[in-house]
Amino acid sequence: MSHEEETKQAPAEETKAPETEKQETPAKEAPKAEEKCCEEKHEGCKHHHHHETAALQAKLEAEEKKNADLKNQLLRTAAEYDNYRKRSQREADQKFNDGVSHAVTQILGILDTLDMAANAACADENYKKGVMMTLDKAAKALDTLNITEIDALNKPFDPNFMNAVQQVPPADGQESGSVVQVFQKGYKIGDKIIRHAMVVVAE
Repeated sequence: MSHEEETKQAPAEETKAPETEKQETPAKEAPKAEEKCCEEKHEGCKHHHHHETAALQAKLEAEEKKNADLKNQLLRTAAEYDNYRKRSQREADQKFNDGVSHAVTQILGILDTLDMAANAACADENYKKGVMMTLDKAAKALDTLNITEIDALNKPFDPNFMNAVQQVPPADGQESGSVVQVFQKGYKIGDKIIRHAMVVVAE
């Protein structure tokens, strides 16, 4: 080979070297660019996921507050209804008792007369028996209406249930302030007084 041919081939070999370097450089830089892109995408996903989680948490808390408010409202409504029901029942009972008290007051005079007849001396046993049977039926009717006789005889005087019409010196075995005689029976319906008992009290 002549010197000129060697000279011509030498530049050809020199021109190949830079081409190899140009091809190798982009190959080394490509993974870095791709890795950077993935990191940016991952950070974006993390930010998006965090935003969605916060939004769901806020929505959950709002629903829980709404449910708590509804529960409280339901409890208040139930309590108000229960109070209304009890109040209505009390009012109905009061009206019923007032009506019964008014009706019974109209017949207490008849019962007083029958009591005097039952306690009076009488030779006619059949008559006496008839009076006692009538009083017994009247007592059962009053009991059905929840009306009870005020227990006063030999009891301590109580102005809430009794009216004292007379005071007498206590006899043997009688305590001062106790009822020694009942002039007129008293009646009540529940805690409501229909008529006070008229009594004689030991001094």
